[in-house]
Amino acid sequence: MQPVQPKPAMGPADADDFLRAFRGSFTSALRWHHLDALWAKLRTDANGEWYLYAVGEPPPTAPASAEQVCRFIDEMDALLRREHDEDYCGIVYADDLQAPGFVKIYDPNNLGVVCGFSDNPPLPGWTMSKLRPVDLPAAQPAPRGRRRWWQRLFG
Repeated sequence: MQPVQPKPAMGPADADDFLRAFRGSFTSALRWHHLDALWAKLRTDANGEWYLYAVGEPPPTAPASAEQVCRFIDEMDALLRREHDEDYCGIVYADDLQAPGFVKIYDPNNLGVVCGFSDNPPLPGWTMSKLRPVDLPAAQPAPRGRRRWWQRLFG
């Protein structure tokens, strides 16, 4: 197997594509068997095109290998089942459960308001995407109250 080569530096259009996809429509793997089906599809599609991103860490510059994707899925599944002690999953979302291209995985220890509406929803703990990710914490606008505070302080 050939090593995965890093892709060239990300341009503004690439960053916009990722953010547009990140803010797009997602469906929850509500029940554990839905998550099992999603993992199965992702394992089948583990072809060196997936970026694995732990939000808060520097975004990856190259896609993960098929082996890395499968290991990530195995470890993530174990973590979610261990730390999200519910009879439902509901914290993994895909842009398309049948043909995923973008997956958001929320940290069971930092859920906030994941479903429903919130002016400031929490960021996921991890993403899997066929688009090269951007630094999500840096790309999120500061809450309005914080911006006003900053402007009063230095404005």
